[in-house]
Amino acid sequence: MSGPHLYLLTLPKNKQTMDKRTNVITKNPINFIGTRFLKLYLLIGFILRIILMWNVPEDSSFSFWEIIRFLSVGFVTDICMAILLALPLQIINLGLNEAKYHRVTGWIIELLLTIAFAYVLFFHTIFHEYGGGAPKIARIFLGWKLFSFSIRFFIPRTRETWRKVSLYTTWAVYVFLLLCVTAGEYIFWGEFGVRYNFIAVDYLIYTHEVIGNIMESYSIVPLIGITLLLTAAIIFLQSRHYKLKVTHLYNAKKFLIHLSIYMVLAISSYFILQGTHALQSNNQYVTQLEQNGACDFVIAFQSNKLEYDKFYTMLPKQQCVSQYRQQSGLNKEGKKTIGESLAPQRPNIVLITVESLSADFLTRYGNKENLTPQLDKLMQGSIVFDSLYAAGNRTVRGLEALSLCIPPSAGESIIKRKANRMGNLSIGRILSHLGYKSQFIYGGDSYFDNMGDFFSHNGYEVIDRKNIPDNQVTFANIWGVCDEDIFNKSLQVFDKDYQSKLPFFAQIMTTSNHRPYTYPSGRIKVDGDPNTREAAVKYTDYAIGKFINDARKKAWFQNTVFVVIADHCASSAGKTSLPIDRYHIPCLIYAPAILQPRKIETICSQIDVMPTLLSLLKLRCTVSFTGQDILAPTYHPHAFMATYQDLGYLEGNRLTVLSPVRNIRQYIVRPLHDGTFEEQPTKQMNQELVRKAQAYYQYTNLYVKVQ
Repeated sequence: MSGPHLYLLTLPKNKQTMDKRTNVITKNPINFIGTRFLKLYLLIGFILRIILMWNVPEDSSFSFWEIIRFLSVGFVTDICMAILLALPLQIINLGLNEAKYHRVTGWIIELLLTIAFAYVLFFHTIFHEYGGGAPKIARIFLGWKLFSFSIRFFIPRTRETWRKVSLYTTWAVYVFLLLCVTAGEYIFWGEFGVRYNFIAVDYLIYTHEVIGNIMESYSIVPLIGITLLLTAAIIFLQSRHYKLKVTHLYNAKKFLIHLSIYMVLAISSYFILQGTHALQSNNQYVTQLEQNGACDFVIAFQSNKLEYDKFYTMLPKQQCVSQYRQQSGLNKEGKKTIGESLAPQRPNIVLITVESLSADFLTRYGNKENLTPQLDKLMQGSIVFDSLYAAGNRTVRGLEALSLCIPPSAGESIIKRKANRMGNLSIGRILSHLGYKSQFIYGGDSYFDNMGDFFSHNGYEVIDRKNIPDNQVTFANIWGVCDEDIFNKSLQVFDKDYQSKLPFFAQIMTTSNHRPYTYPSGRIKVDGDPNTREAAVKYTDYAIGKFINDARKKAWFQNTVFVVIADHCASSAGKTSLPIDRYHIPCLIYAPAILQPRKIETICSQIDVMPTLLSLLKLRCTVSFTGQDILAPTYHPHAFMATYQDLGYLEGNRLTVLSPVRNIRQYIVRPLHDGTFEEQPTKQMNQELVRKAQAYYQYTNLYVKVQ
């Protein structure tokens, strides 16, 4: 074995040497890879912003100075993020020394790696606390480190070649991931109209569904092949006149100097990124374009659960509680009574929550493509809510609003939290107390978004993909069975419920109107690409119409109320953080033998749907939620809508938005002829509406009791 060498970690030297035999310049590897990656990062960041700028809605535009702003700020954020991303290179640099191969040092490292690998291989470790693939990743990583070090330690002649391969592999990984993340940002922008945010964090958790969705939505194998070829081409072009020096790279003195310089740059970059992330523009697209996607992802990962009292403006607790109860129609005990009496013939309730069904997909709200003929027909014989707004932009937000009837929480949805036992706030539990059998029916795996845990502990029986025999599945994709199959399963469940002589309440969650937009062939006529959002909407409409027609043949149909409502819109992106037209969703109540059709134009929220229905059906019950009967004379028209951090309250022509860092904004809302709204910041806030918004959201986030 070779003797020890005193080579410690530093940032690389700027010095380069020329190999006179080949005219190739020899470069310190860390400095060389780092500078090449920085140049590539800035170039791709600039190109991506230009592409995203051209992929905004037609009604959005940028002034010259807005373009200059987001390109300039974006250049700064990209530099800072590239510096922080270089941190792994500095860690790798630590291993570019020969001292670790000294006999004593080498055997110590070998022993420690063996113990660590055995620990993760045979014992329950800290990685199991993170769940998912963390234990497997730990085993693979430590197993590889043990194998690779053993080869180099026991076979010295492999070290130089191994180091070269490792460095080029590291470089390739940096370039490949940059290209993949950039492509992902483009796709994410097309889907949500924003850079990476908390939705991307959620998707990282549910890798099975998300990776499956990507595989089914895109020609992923050719795309990966092209990305690998681009990676190889970029590395070749950037390194063709150079080679990497891999031995005798640094000494202790230069290590301390250069490491100190890097740490100053890294710390400065961190604080600069914090500052640029807090920048806001009246044009939400400018705010998004000047950000760095990777930085936004990290910040979202850290802040998807917001401590309300630390981030939002606060009212005194007693004032908040008193005002909230008054606004929600609650008494001093925080309760209210809905419904006049408990009818002996309690009607069944079927609540169909439709994935991503924006109001503007329907003919009633201006669509010219005839995507929803079945819903259009149903609306003619239904109670229709024409001015109803979704509480959020995720499925869990819609489910939360409909099952708990409270305004959206800051940060993560209550459904996804561990503390999600809501007692008598749950509609399922309330109806169970009235003698109903409450069920949540979903075509996918209910572990996704924690739906199974939430509903099973809040008064519902959960029926999902695992309860559907394979011979009853006609079509499925990564999200679950098609809408026809889940409706057919629901009919079987309702037949069984009917035999039990108990009224049933069931909430069905559809899946087909979701990327990759696949569904059984032969059901609908589509001109052009069959796997588009519009085609999926048309199929979902067909499946709902078929379900209602099949239900008409059942003995329980005449005593059943059907509610069809979207969970959220197909997109929530706009020039403001809360463009209210992107929260407008359809809702109808169809019960031809029980309720008379009517049109309701009163502005209302998802949280008001179930309280209104309970009142219409005269199901007398005592409740504690915020939602109200919108047909009551005491109701004041309003709506709630939120992202994970912006909490909106709409009343009259004012939209009040509460944001972190104790920020409050208010907009004058004016309807436009095309069905959208203009939102202009107001110079003089209506303080009464501000206090209302504060009371609603503060109470929901801090004082709602979790069991």
